[in-house]
Order: sequence, then C-alpha cells, then structure tokens
Amino acid sequence: MPLKTVMAAKDRSRTFALAARHGLAPRRAWPPQTPAPWRWAMTGVMLGAMATLLLCAPAQWLAQGVAWATHDQLLLQEARGTLWQGSAQVVLAGGAGSRDAQALPGRIAWTLQPLNTAELLSLQSDCCMTAPMHLRASRTGYGVQLHLSDTPSHWPAALLSGLGAPWNTLQPQGDLVLTPERLSLQWLSGQWRVEGSLKLTARDMASRLSTLKPMGTYQVDMTTAASPSGALDVTLRTVSGGLLLSGQGQWSGQRLRFQGEASAAPEHEAALDNLLSIMGRRQGARSLLSWG
Repeated sequence: MPLKTVMAAKDRSRTFALAARHGLAPRRAWPPQTPAPWRWAMTGVMLGAMATLLLCAPAQWLAQGVAWATHDQLLLQEARGTLWQGSAQVVLAGGAGSRDAQALPGRIAWTLQPLNTAELLSLQSDCCMTAPMHLRASRTGYGVQLHLSDTPSHWPAALLSGLGAPWNTLQPQGDLVLTPERLSLQWLSGQWRVEGSLKLTARDMASRLSTLKPMGTYQVDMTTAASPSGALDVTLRTVSGGLLLSGQGQWSGQRLRFQGEASAAPEHEAALDNLLSIMGRRQGARSLLSWG
C-alpha cells in the first residue's frame, strides 16, 4: 500500500478519535434506530395506568376541590364512590379554624359527565329534592354557558348555623325553598355573568332569640341586574308574620351589598325586641340591616 494512502488513513482515524472525544463524531444515518420492544410496552402500561387512575379517581378528590374552592365553608364529608359518580354528606362550616359546622340530614349524590354537555352534572338529595337537579352546558360565541334546571329544592334553615356569625347566634329554624328559573352562568372578562332568576322562600322562620314561633315567612327574589355587570338584584319582602323584613341590594357572586330594615308588628314588639337589637343597628323601633 502506498505510503501516502497509509498516512491519509491514519489522519482520518485521528480526526474521528478527536471528534468522538469532544462529542462531535457524526452519527450514522443508516440503518435507522427503532425503539426497543420493552419501551413500547412500558409506554402502553403507563398510558393504561393513567386512564385507570382517571376513571377510578376517588370521590375524595372532589371533596378536596370543593373545600378549597369554598375556603372550607362547604365540605363533602364521608365521600364515597368516584369523582364521576359518588355521594357524600354536605356540611356547612365557618371556614378554616372555625368550630361551627352543621351537617345536612342524609347524603347528596352526584353524577359528573364532562363529555356530556346535555347533562354535565346531576345532583340528588333524598332529604331536600323531589327530583334530580341538572347542570348542562352550551357553546356561545364567547365560550361556554352553564344552565341550571328549574328544579326546586327544600333545605333546613338550621343548616345556616354552621356558617358562623351571625347565624350561629340567631340559630334559625324553618324551611328554605330554592326555586331557580332559567338560571345560567357565563364566564366573561374574568368574572361570572348571571342570567335568569332565583327565588328563596324562608317559610315559618323562628329563632332561639325570640319566643315568637314562627316569626314569619319571607321571600328573597334575585333577578338579573339591568346593568351589564352580570350581578343579581336582590329584593327582600315579608310574606306574613310578626317580624317585618324588607330591603334591596345586589349580589355579584363574590360579594353581597344589601341595605334593609327589620321591625315588629305592634302586638309582637316585646317578643322581638331582643332579636331586633342583635340583627342590626337600632333606630327607634327599627333595626337597620346592612351587608357588604
């Protein structure tokens, strides 16, 4: 072999060795490298495990999410089943660190179907609903709008005591009837826009602070505000009873602003005097109510 050929071969060997030492050696383009069979098997196992975990996600995950979103004021205790279909006992509490808590009698069951917009969520409570309450979704030009079915529900007023002050002092008793009508929510410009109306009827209300039982029946009407803010106008009126309540305000979904007054029918002033002093700032025979 000619000396010139031998020297050229040695130079090429030195060049490749130096390039390899510094991580610059060219990669062979052929034959193409294919993943080992065990890699495909591991990928399949991991995907299967993730799908199984998602399908069998425990109901406790929903309970933790609800507690976080409501700052520990709405709790789902003794959660059973899965994230998609389960049940729990509803508890209203005063928030983190609060000792006030009130549990709903019985359990509430849910079915969650993220891919079914016709019935995104279904709720059923044996103690408080005669029929399931449904939440469905529809697409709009601005995103997704959520619609609540016009399903009435009945809740014990004693449940409010779990929220802390002032409810733990008032210790309300009676029956709360919630009646939604074409109620929907839409996320716009960083806030929820509410449409429709919600009626709350507080029937045969009583309190441990008054000997008058019941004190009366009251109605709160929440309807879409005339302004484009997406808030609800709130109106309180007395349907019947010795305790007279009235007022107006606005609820934005995050904050309630309300101004009203409470007074007693002449024949019940003595029985309601102590309660009126606690409900708000006294102004003669009236008690001024203010929130927000």
